[in-house]
Amino acid sequence: MKIMVLHGPNLNLLGKREPDMYGKLTLDEINTRLMELGKSLGVEVTCRQSNHEGDLIDALHEARNWADGVTFNPGGYTHTSVALRDAVAAIGIPVVEVHMSNVYAREEFRHKSLISAVCRGKVIGFGWQSYALGLRALVDLLQTSMEL
Repeated sequence: MKIMVLHGPNLNLLGKREPDMYGKLTLDEINTRLMELGKSLGVEVTCRQSNHEGDLIDALHEARNWADGVTFNPGGYTHTSVALRDAVAAIGIPVVEVHMSNVYAREEFRHKSLISAVCRGKVIGFGWQSYALGLRALVDLLQTSMEL
């Protein structure tokens, strides 16, 4: 089983950007933890990040050819990108939306996700562990669907 973890804009600054909100782990440290978790779950995890909407769309399109599912933090595009929403809907594999912060405890504009309606689920508010929880849920979902 292969899973893509896709990080959106500004997540390359983790560890430096607002550490009180996002923690002190860098993106590389989070990716390492997710790849190790993947190994323990018996899945291959590939991590990608981009600050560019089109690159994220391309990554989603490519994932449909090799990945069984995607764990996706669209960052600020969550609230603005119909194009990313359409890409998630088009790829035909399950996507779990994740956010490190509790978006509902933040500014009002962050309460609306254009992506959520086309995702299998959403995990928010647990820092880097949001990714781990999303990955675990996605793997369980995929394994359960294989058993049917």
